[in-house]
Amino acid sequence: MSILNILRYPDPRLHKIAKPVTVFDARLKQLAADMAETMYDAPGVGLAASQVDVHEQLVVIDTSEDSSQLQVFINPEIIWESEERKVYDEGCLSVPGIYDGVERPAEVKVRALDLEGNSFELHADGLLAVCIQHEMDHLKGKVFVEYLSPLKRNRIKTKMLKEERDMNKKAGRR
Repeated sequence: MSILNILRYPDPRLHKIAKPVTVFDARLKQLAADMAETMYDAPGVGLAASQVDVHEQLVVIDTSEDSSQLQVFINPEIIWESEERKVYDEGCLSVPGIYDGVERPAEVKVRALDLEGNSFELHADGLLAVCIQHEMDHLKGKVFVEYLSPLKRNRIKTKMLKEERDMNKKAGRR
């Protein structure tokens, strides 16, 4: 397994729309394993393939306290969402150190495929529901900061670009 490079906002590749997975092979299983290792290392609770510059509909999530309940969602689709909405403070591995409130449906039902190509459905609420919706946004080319006001979004973009410049200077890159 290997740790993959996570794209940082405002990298334009984060806005590419992911294509459905059609081949369920060793490459896909290896990608999911590498994504899980990357997510745990970051550390985070969810990672979409789009965030590691692979534009396929693949998401890994583990919201357990002890990182023991990895879930893989391939070609996920929300088939039901509650009318009740909640605001959760969200963060993102592509926008490190930034957290802000995003309003989303409180509960969702998702249909997806597993690594073998078998269909399953899952009802989720709380953090898992938020995580599923957040990661599925990545597959559609959307980053959570796009739910924020233009002023907040621009401040975050400026901060991320400055951090990238500073990192490049330290590494001796221009």
